[in-house]
Amino acid sequence: MEPTAFTTDRLLLRPFEPGDAEAVYSACQDPEIQRWTVVPSPYTRADADLFTRQLSPAGWQDDTMYNFAVLPRDGGTLVGALGLGCRTLPGTYEVGFWTTAGHRGAGYTTEAVLAAARWAFTELSADRLEWRAEIGNTPSRAVALRAGFRMEGDQRSALVNKGVRLDTWTGALLPADLGLPGALPHRSATGVSGAL
Repeated sequence: MEPTAFTTDRLLLRPFEPGDAEAVYSACQDPEIQRWTVVPSPYTRADADLFTRQLSPAGWQDDTMYNFAVLPRDGGTLVGALGLGCRTLPGTYEVGFWTTAGHRGAGYTTEAVLAAARWAFTELSADRLEWRAEIGNTPSRAVALRAGFRMEGDQRSALVNKGVRLDTWTGALLPADLGLPGALPHRSATGVSGAL
């Protein structure tokens, strides 16, 4: 996939660039980001350089992970990060995100998640977008719920973070949830929906 950028009413989502390393390093000093996400802890400048210069571009090149810097549309400091990673089932992607401390509570992350979901459903032919977070990460769960994810339950030992297996909350968003057609028909427990 060619690296892609897109906008919302308030935001610009674009692939990370090497020049973002300092902003990523600064954001990831936040104990909440280190606590609830899989970023290394402690988070070093070398980690930020690796992420912006190697890992993010490689994900785009091999179509396994699409990482976006989330920025104010009209310019300004980094709002957060959002990634869409391929899952083993074709057409299924997982979304992950973090928000900088100074931008929390403004609805930016929900806006970014919805824009990325629409992009995944239309440009990647995704049929399912999954969200998971360690049980107890209520801010992440609130974003997922506001974006329309349907909670599907708890999964035991479903996430590895800093060498520990953790139980997670899980949820999913389907194209039909956003009024979009799916790449494949969906036969739900109540019948076929989202047919082409």
